[in-house]
Amino acid sequence: MKTGNLNITAVSPYVSSRHKLIFSGLLILALVFFLLDIFLGSVSLKVSEVIQAISGNAVPGVETIVMKFRLPKAITATFVGIALSLSGLQMQTLFRNPMAGPYVLGISSGASLGVAFVVLGLSVNISPESLKGLGNWSLVAASWAGAGLIMLVMLFLSARVKDILTVLIIGIMLSAGISAIVSLMQYFSHETMLKAYIIWTMGSLGNLTASQLNVLLLSVSAGILLSLLSVKMLNALLLGENYAGSIGLNVRFSRIMIFAGTSILAGSITAFCGPIGFIGIAVPHIVRIIFRTSDHKILIPGTILTGSAVMLISDLISQMPGSDNVLPVNSVTALMGIPVVIWVIMRNRKYSGIF
Repeated sequence: MKTGNLNITAVSPYVSSRHKLIFSGLLILALVFFLLDIFLGSVSLKVSEVIQAISGNAVPGVETIVMKFRLPKAITATFVGIALSLSGLQMQTLFRNPMAGPYVLGISSGASLGVAFVVLGLSVNISPESLKGLGNWSLVAASWAGAGLIMLVMLFLSARVKDILTVLIIGIMLSAGISAIVSLMQYFSHETMLKAYIIWTMGSLGNLTASQLNVLLLSVSAGILLSLLSVKMLNALLLGENYAGSIGLNVRFSRIMIFAGTSILAGSITAFCGPIGFIGIAVPHIVRIIFRTSDHKILIPGTILTGSAVMLISDLISQMPGSDNVLPVNSVTALMGIPVVIWVIMRNRKYSGIF
């Protein structure tokens, strides 16, 4: 079946052998890049030294590099890729918009505003580096609230504005407005807090404390669970809310559940790793190309594997193995995602119908 520019395939009761082969390849690819992210870095280490560090038998210096820096960073990159990619997939389906994503529609900007209120507005004694315990949850909760608020605004507007290009322009304008508010907060903030916030905006995968990483893993895991529970809802919404309601779907509950999952995923990552762009919009399209389906039973696990692999590749490139230089991860994800976004724009020039 074909609706607008989107091919909607029949939902098969089983996963085809081709899809199983692709899943296996993506899993192996993600595992390989995860291991490379641990084995490679600015400090050259032998494979045996890394293995000893993981087993707890290495010298203190090597163990610190592997267990305190490389392994947490690889885990963070994996969950960042999963969270941003899943949030982008869900937003593209919910808004029926091929250009929807946390960065493009202002969701990441909303999450950034929540973080700004905590870091710049609520206390001069709190910074991303010093947040512990309840402070971590305060930061991520504020990020969730900001992301959720912008999602609600965008959904309200998209229901009344049918032209996709107009919706995108509104998203850009919202992002600009949020940036203006944050700029005012920066102007009146304490110098120490201003420096902490600016460093946070550059995006980083390696600055999380152990407590922050625990909060991130718990939050993203909850978002992943909500995404998995939303598979049937997302498949029904592909054909439009009116049709979904006619087949018995509780559209309001479905939207709330997808809102919650997307806000948790995008907000959690933005809270601790900064605004990382283009992964959320590019990866879902890559997955659709690979699997040639619109069935979210296939797309969600495919997005999980592909998103983690792409983010691990980005982290590998950004750390430039063998060099002391570290590139901003935002720059790497932009260079990888922009060609995909351009391809999507060229493929959907008319922006008509369901994407």
